[in-house]
Amino acid sequence: MSGHSKWATTKRQKAVTDAKRSAIFTKVANLITIAAKEKGGDPATNFALRIAIEKGKEANMPKDNIERAIKRGTGELGGAVIEELYYEGIGPLRSQFIVKCLTDNKNRTASEIRHIFSKHGCSMGTVAWNFSQRGVVRLTSDAVGDRNWDEFELELADIGAEDVVQEDEGMTAYTKIDDLQKVKQWLDQANIAVDSAGIEYVAKETQEVDDEEMPSLEKFVEELDDNDSVNDYYHNISNF
Repeated sequence: MSGHSKWATTKRQKAVTDAKRSAIFTKVANLITIAAKEKGGDPATNFALRIAIEKGKEANMPKDNIERAIKRGTGELGGAVIEELYYEGIGPLRSQFIVKCLTDNKNRTASEIRHIFSKHGCSMGTVAWNFSQRGVVRLTSDAVGDRNWDEFELELADIGAEDVVQEDEGMTAYTKIDDLQKVKQWLDQANIAVDSAGIEYVAKETQEVDDEEMPSLEKFVEELDDNDSVNDYYHNISNF
């Protein structure tokens, strides 16, 4: 199985959620707006919107904020147009990064992302060749509970999981994009809490870095997390 678990990344982003709630509300609102803009404002028929709304609820985002974001996406409310943009580049230690941004000012955002890369001695460049888009579902060990891991893995495979990786933190299931909704719905119906679910860029070939080199990566992703336009990022470091 190639790719990386991203558990550490998720933990960092959740820590940022607690420390900078208003900034997270803005990021999630933009995610909801984009989802509603693309496939409508009904979460019953728009899986991406339902996932975005769940993220808002996890962050304790007020219901009014969620509803405004949906209406903004469907055109019921005015305001600047939100765009989804991706930037690729070589990060610290020759790592590879794809940065997902949601912004109402692409020129400003492009300048800010270039500045972050440059500040850390990195450069923009094409790396998407080493990534593929896949559905990714993460379950904590507590969510899996006392289920037999091998049997549970087989059940997930029957539903549509292509790869299932057991890790210290829990389990990560990788699916085809079209099968993500089916796997998520099956878990919901089984009352198995999902830690995260969505479409991600997963690295085909990964690299490891030494512990003493980690600070350079941590400082880099901290700046990405702090940027209001950065909604997510994906990399090829297997132990980060």
